[in-house]
Amino acid sequence: MRNPFRQLFSFDRNSVRWRNFVSTAAFTARVFLSIGIALFLAFMIQLESPMSTVTTVLIVANPTVGALVSKSVWRMTGTVIGAALSTAVMAMFVQSAVLYFMALSAFVGLACMTATCLRYFRAYAAVLTGYTIIIVAVPAFAHPENIFLSAMMRVSDVALGIVVTAAVFMVTSPRRRQGTMDALSGAFRETIRHALVFHEGLMNRSDAQDVPGSEPVGTEGAFRSLPQTIYDGRQRLLGQLARLGPAIEYAATDNPDIHAGVRGYRLAVSRMTGLVASYHPYWRNLGVANPLSAPVHREIRDTLTQLLALTETTGWIERPQGVLACLEESLGRLEVLERAATSPAVQASVDNVRDILLQLRETVLDLSSPRGPHVRVRVLPYLEWMSAIYNGLRGMLIAFLACMIWYITYFPTGPMMIMYVVAASSLLSTAPSAARASLPMAIGTALSVPACWLCHIAALPRVDGYPMLWLSVCACMLPGVWLQFHPRYGVGAFGYTVFLAMQLMITNSMVPDDITLINTWLAILMGCALLGLVFRVIMPADQRLYASRLVISLGRALQSLSARPAGKVPSWMAWEGTQIQKVSILLMRLSLVASPIDRQGYVDGAFAALSLGRLLIRLRQAVEPAGLSAHEREALDVALASFRSLRRNPVGTAASLMAAAGLIGASEASGMEGLYRVRLVSCLEQSAHIIDSIPGFFHADGPLHLWYDERGPATLVAVNPAR
Repeated sequence: MRNPFRQLFSFDRNSVRWRNFVSTAAFTARVFLSIGIALFLAFMIQLESPMSTVTTVLIVANPTVGALVSKSVWRMTGTVIGAALSTAVMAMFVQSAVLYFMALSAFVGLACMTATCLRYFRAYAAVLTGYTIIIVAVPAFAHPENIFLSAMMRVSDVALGIVVTAAVFMVTSPRRRQGTMDALSGAFRETIRHALVFHEGLMNRSDAQDVPGSEPVGTEGAFRSLPQTIYDGRQRLLGQLARLGPAIEYAATDNPDIHAGVRGYRLAVSRMTGLVASYHPYWRNLGVANPLSAPVHREIRDTLTQLLALTETTGWIERPQGVLACLEESLGRLEVLERAATSPAVQASVDNVRDILLQLRETVLDLSSPRGPHVRVRVLPYLEWMSAIYNGLRGMLIAFLACMIWYITYFPTGPMMIMYVVAASSLLSTAPSAARASLPMAIGTALSVPACWLCHIAALPRVDGYPMLWLSVCACMLPGVWLQFHPRYGVGAFGYTVFLAMQLMITNSMVPDDITLINTWLAILMGCALLGLVFRVIMPADQRLYASRLVISLGRALQSLSARPAGKVPSWMAWEGTQIQKVSILLMRLSLVASPIDRQGYVDGAFAALSLGRLLIRLRQAVEPAGLSAHEREALDVALASFRSLRRNPVGTAASLMAAAGLIGASEASGMEGLYRVRLVSCLEQSAHIIDSIPGFFHADGPLHLWYDERGPATLVAVNPAR
């Protein structure tokens, strides 16, 4: 028994465990201070439902001040819109309960769908719009003429909770720009290290032997498996970059310097993600097929090593001259190697390495000059319409079912059940997987019922002043507040705290009513059951279908890119930024697929699709300077047109690309035309090799698009379904 207590109180002050404990304790203390002030002020000014201010504190509280400010602004926006809509809907359908419930369900579904499409806390405005409608309407069900007063009370509760929470956190939380810049610098260095692993492995390769420690070579043309350490490192780095996006957005809300350069920092994160995506098993295939590329890999190996040394100091972003000079010198040496290269295989390595160095240079410029003239690219957010529509239908269905259950049974606390399911479904619509998060949400809410019972029988009867009331409420909410940002228990803890505050029903003049309290608990438990029924049984999520739609979207993006006229090829950064968002969602969807699937192959295939898009854009840029004849141009057009059949016959597309490469490569040319011809041929050969390596990824009958038992769990993306 002594060991656990000894471990609990023997933290190393420099350990991650100790820092996490201190930050969680500080966050919990700020939340409880905000609750105390907000609840006291609500009692002082005689608000009708003072616990609504506590609910607001629990929802908007965030360890990051910028996130709190952003969440607060959008919460207030959504509350005002929801209050206005609730008043309008009640006025239009006050004479017909069923029509009112139908209109209410439609607005809730629309809000859930909108919340799924929006990013960050902008989605929270849609969430608040959805469930503010029902929160405002519940007190006015018996007396519709009081709907406007109910709306004003709700706006007052939310405004008070927001102002108090923002004031407490802004006064007590340190805010530094350097923390965000250090995170960006650390991600840049980790990206360089990830690239260095590949180039060090390929530098000394002079034969077809694999990198030591990797798995044996598989079938010819197929992607080889990388060492597991590389996959783990890539996953960890992608997660780090994914977390940087919201961190930058929230820091920009609170810090004027970050806000001024937020567009450049966004681009930097997107470029780093693209660099990580550039390194996949195709690099190893290229190294096997191209033993003469060792000088190219040696050059970038030395450059990356020098970059790591130059970026060790904390202020290198403010003084990037040395880093930029290093990259320019390396690009100059690559140009010399390129002019000496006569083989398309060597040219392929030179072109790929040049792309890497150019992206590194642009990343450094984005970080050091985020407001410079080079920051012109606008990456539009990708909208996952299928998931959004599904969440909207779930929200509409569960709201209508709850309303009709109350309408038919006339259960005394039925409005509380309606309020819970609407609020829970709206909040779940912002989760990566609403169906997966619904069960923890329901469990956390169900656990709040016995906590509320303990509070009412053990704490509240003994309260004889506000300090004791505050301490009692905080003690009941402590488990949920402490675990709210835990990756495993966060959703359940959030449901516990928010809906516990809803059940406590502490008012200025409390009259104990056990029957009402028991009915409220029963309504909450019925809502939990209804939440699980709709999200997990009636409309469960099909992660395999979601993932297959994303794979199809990647293939269609390549088809669209190949069909673009030469003068209308989009910016590489804009195209890649959109596709990276798809790949990020795809990674999450694949991790949730329960049936057997070649997850590793599909992840590598998605990254290879990004490389294929880069090759198509590079190919377009080399066509005009290559000086092709009419016959060669016709062959190239046929090869690009073959992308139309990419989903039906990917092997045929690869063969068409190789045929065009053979025809163009057979003609000799000197000077710059010859150089661009070699570039063109290398792009065609690389594109053909990528498609031929993973035909199952692009094919419409690939393993992900079929039920797992149609072809068996061993089907890989490297297998052509048409064979």
